[in-house]
This record gives sequence, structure tokens and C-alpha cells, in this order.
Amino acid sequence: MPGIFSHDYIAYPFSAFTASHILMIVLFAAVSGLLYFLRVRLRQIDCWIRGTMFFLLFVLELFYHIWLFKGGHWDLSYTLPLHLCSISLILCLVLLATKSRTVFQIVYFIGIIGAMMSISTPEIFLGFPHFRYFQFFITHNLIILTCLYFVFVHQYRPTGKGLLKSFLFLNISASAAFLANKLTGGNYMFLSYKPNSTSLLDYLGPYPYYILVLEAVASFLFLLLLAPFQWIERKNARMEDFS
Repeated sequence: MPGIFSHDYIAYPFSAFTASHILMIVLFAAVSGLLYFLRVRLRQIDCWIRGTMFFLLFVLELFYHIWLFKGGHWDLSYTLPLHLCSISLILCLVLLATKSRTVFQIVYFIGIIGAMMSISTPEIFLGFPHFRYFQFFITHNLIILTCLYFVFVHQYRPTGKGLLKSFLFLNISASAAFLANKLTGGNYMFLSYKPNSTSLLDYLGPYPYYILVLEAVASFLFLLLLAPFQWIERKNARMEDFS
């Protein structure tokens, strides 16, 4: 049997919403819950937690590129860090290292939305127990968990200004991805065509109109991510007025 680091897509097939896919979604939900319930204790070992998350993200991404290069599959058309989740991963590394509130504002919105889409409808062609299966789901889960960690443990809060900065950053990144697609023939951020696997983009219309619809959907989802914090803020303000 080919090894778990092979490029044999037949030996390790992946199918969405099978047991291996659902397992990673359940594990993500469980760890998210633990981050919330253990948030006070985690503050006491903050450096260790951030260091571990940084190490996992960095090493798994590094090994992914080594795996591609060793197998002769590393190519400028799809391995540059210009996909939304690749950009979010880099931002998470910066956030974990610096605790930058500005970086948090950006990655909170684009990181959670992008990683959630990838986890729910993954464009991955190698399943359990292949290296790529674990690398894909662990890194995408960690992108969201990093954001939640700073919300729960460090009590960072997304803001309206942060939403605008994130949306601007998203469009600047999309412009860079569009240019890279023209130069390399790639499909960064799926701006050239829809992914081959089933995805949420299938419901947003044909190319290129789905790109415009995606802008509107991103705006709505950004607002949705901000809404709970605005609701809490208004609630606290009303309680202060009555006190």
C-alpha cells in the first residue's frame, strides 16, 4: 500500500460528509467549547498555548510545501500563499507571535469565513489517514481556533472599523490573486473558475457573476460575525443607563 505521504489519490480517496469528514467537524466544535470553558485557566499558560498553535500551523504548512515539492507538484499556479486560507494562516502566525489587535480584526473576519467554507465543503482529494487530510483539517481548524482563542482568552472584540479594514484587505488580496491568476494561469481565490469539488460557489451563479455575488455574501457574513458583539455592547450600554 502506498505511504501516507504519497500522491496516490486512488489509495486514499476523500468524500465529503463521511465519517472522517464529520469527525474533524466534531473535533473542531469540541475544542472550541473547551477554549470557552477553560478560558480563565488558559490565560495562565498563554505563551505555551500560543507557541503550540504557532508551531502546528508553521510546521504543517511547511511540510505541505515540502510534500508538494518532493512529489513534483509544487507549482506557482496554485502553491503561492494567495488563497484566502493561506493568507489567513500567515495572519494567524503574526497574530500568535505579536498579539496585534489590528491583525486580529482582519483575520477574525476573513479567517473564520474562509476556513469555515473550506471545512464545510473542502477541496481536498486525499482522505484519512493521509498526511494531506490531517494537514488540511488541522490548519483550517486552527485558523478559526486562533481567532476564538483571542476572543475567549484575551477578550479581543471585532469592531465595525475592523470589519471595514478586513473587507478592504480582502479586496486588495483579491486584486493580487487576480493578477497572479493572469500571470500563472492559476485559480487563486477561485477568481478564474469554480473549484472542481462541490462548494458554496455552486449556488452563486455562473462565472464571472458569482464573484460579484460573493462580495455581497462576504459583506453579509462579516456583519453576521460582528452582530453578537454589537448586541452585547448595546445590552451592556442599556444596563449602564439603568444603573
